[in-house]
Amino acid sequence: MRPASLKAELRSALSARFGSYLNFQEKPAPELLFTGIPEVDAVAGGLPRGCLTEIFGPPSSGRTSLLDSILAAATAAGEICALVDAGDSFDPETAAAAGVNLEQLLWVRCGARPADALKATDLLLQGGGFGMVVLDLGDIPPRQARRIPLTSWFRFRRGVEHKPTCLVAMEQEPCAKSCASLVLEMRRQRECWSGAAGCSQLLDGAVVQAARRKPAHSTRSCESRSFEARLEPGNRAASASERVLPQDNRAHTLRGHPLADPAWRDGSVAAGTKVPSP
Repeated sequence: MRPASLKAELRSALSARFGSYLNFQEKPAPELLFTGIPEVDAVAGGLPRGCLTEIFGPPSSGRTSLLDSILAAATAAGEICALVDAGDSFDPETAAAAGVNLEQLLWVRCGARPADALKATDLLLQGGGFGMVVLDLGDIPPRQARRIPLTSWFRFRRGVEHKPTCLVAMEQEPCAKSCASLVLEMRRQRECWSGAAGCSQLLDGAVVQAARRKPAHSTRSCESRSFEARLEPGNRAASASERVLPQDNRAHTLRGHPLADPAWRDGSVAAGTKVPSP
């Protein structure tokens, strides 16, 4: 008897005994949470529940403001969120101005100790009950972040699998490798200044690009999209796409530039403050 006939006979016998257990079942598409920025949602399609999403980029690339927008959209939808702040850099006042409902956010401060951040994230995933868990490693040096063992990322992927939780990791460089289902890269393309050349100018914002790095092959035709991030006078609570660059300027030092002043980084300088163009 030929092998093909034996295989067909064996499959028929097993199907008769075990029924539909041997039939191929396609994995259903995960439910999505949106970022609140249409340009990013057009690239990513949304953040999948039950999966690990990585968002990475250098300082002043829009990570912090994208994080605020994600949390604002999630809490507005009634989700209970948790933020594991590895670098102790989260600013509640800025997040509240961006629309985050702080009453629905658990803020875990880790004092720049990545090991504690990993333990806290694991406990949150195992405990459940959160619609979104964010592990913010954005202020952890890339060399230190790369030391996180791959087994920790596999544990996170298994911990969030089959749960209605969206796990997001914010980093300067991607670290989770194959454990991440969606990977987005943030880049700053150019700054936007107002005023006459050679005189004091106002920093209005920047043009920021969001690019999908994984999955590389997707049914979505849009793999990257740019949008303008504006700093509005009076630091009003504008739409998320208007807040990308200014929030990251608050969080990171720009040496040799007036924005490196501590008063700007701690948020005490009002929007619209005049600084010379670089």
